[in-house]
Amino acid sequence: MQQSQMTILMTIIVFVIILTAAAILLVKCVRRFRHNRRTGFMDEMEGHDFEYFCAELLEKQGFIEVEVTRASGDFGVDILAEKDGVTYAVQCKRYNGPVGVEAVLRTYGGRDYYDRMVGAVMTNQYFTAPAVEAAGKLQILLWDRGYIDEMMDD
Repeated sequence: MQQSQMTILMTIIVFVIILTAAAILLVKCVRRFRHNRRTGFMDEMEGHDFEYFCAELLEKQGFIEVEVTRASGDFGVDILAEKDGVTYAVQCKRYNGPVGVEAVLRTYGGRDYYDRMVGAVMTNQYFTAPAVEAAGKLQILLWDRGYIDEMMDD
C-alpha cells in the first residue's frame, strides 16, 4: 500500500472514531436532558400541585380509590389510596432539601387517624438519617426522588 493511501485510510479511521465518540456523547446529553426535564419539573411545583402529581402517579401504578385530602386539617396525610387490598395514607413533601423526621411522625399519626394499613412519605428529595431510622421503627415507607423516578419509568 502506498504512503498516500495509508494516510487516507488513517484519516478515515480517525474521522470514524471521532464521529462515534460525538454520537455517544450526544446520546448521553439527550438522555440527561430528558431525565432532568422529566423529573426537574417536580422541583418547580407548588405543594398542592405536587400532591395531585403524586396521586396521578399512584393511579398509574395501579392504586385505586386515590383521593387527595383537603389542604388543611389533613392530619399529615395528603393522599388516601388502596392497592391489592392494602390501604395507604401518603404524605407528599415537595421540598428544596432533605425531608426530616417530622414528616415520618406526622404520617405515622395520620395513618392511624385514617385507619390505614400502610403509611408512606413521598418526596421530590431524599430523607435525613433520623427520618430513615424513625421510618424503620414506625414502619413508614419512604418514597424518595429515586423511587419516584422509577415509578415514572414504569
